Amino acid sequence: MGQFHDVLIVGIVFFSIVGIIKVLSDNRLRQKLIEKGQLDENVKYLYSSSRHQTLSSLKWGFVLIGLGLALLIGQLAPPDVKDEMIIGGMFILAGLGLLLFYHLSNQLVNKSDKK
Repeated sequence: MGQFHDVLIVGIVFFSIVGIIKVLSDNRLRQKLIEKGQLDENVKYLYSSSRHQTLSSLKWGFVLIGLGLALLIGQLAPPDVKDEMIIGGMFILAGLGLLLFYHLSNQLVNKSDKK
């Protein structure tokens, strides 16, 4: 189980660094475009859209809940199959979280398009 923790920690650190760099570079690009006044309506819509951010948060919330449930359920498994149960459960429950997100986001988008 120690090796699994090492891989998990390295993955979390790597993706956290990538996420921070992406947010910083997007903000820097947005500020430069605003300063030069080169924003057209499409770009303004992309940067001001809070719906996309809300849906993204919903998606990652479902995925992280699925991963947490898999870790919790995996701790209840017998010791000889614990690692396999945790990894398999993580994929299955994260996938179910993504499917649930897809279903709910389609309903939200269709509901907002009808208004």
